[in-house]
Amino acid sequence: MREAWTDERLDDLNAKVDEGFRRQEVQVAEVRTDIRDVRGEVRDVRGEVRELRTEMNGRFDQMYRILVIASISLVVGFLGVIASILATGA
Repeated sequence: MREAWTDERLDDLNAKVDEGFRRQEVQVAEVRTDIRDVRGEVRDVRGEVRELRTEMNGRFDQMYRILVIASISLVVGFLGVIASILATGA
C-alpha cells in the first residue's frame, strides 16, 4: 500500500536528512582532528627513532674502536710472548 507524500511529510524528511548531514559533518571534523593528532604523534615517534639510531650508531662506533684496540693489544702481546721465547731460547 502506497502512502501519499504531503508537503508536511516531505518537510519532515528534509529536516531528518539535514540533521543526518549535520551529524556526519561533525563526525568528519572529529576524524580529521584525530588524523591530525596521529600525524603529530607519528612525527614525534620518527624524531625519537632518529635520535635512537644516532645513539646506536655512536655506540657501535665505540664498540668497533674497542675491538680494534683489543685486537691490536692481543697481537702485540702475542708478539711479545714469541719475542721473549725466542730471546730466552737462543
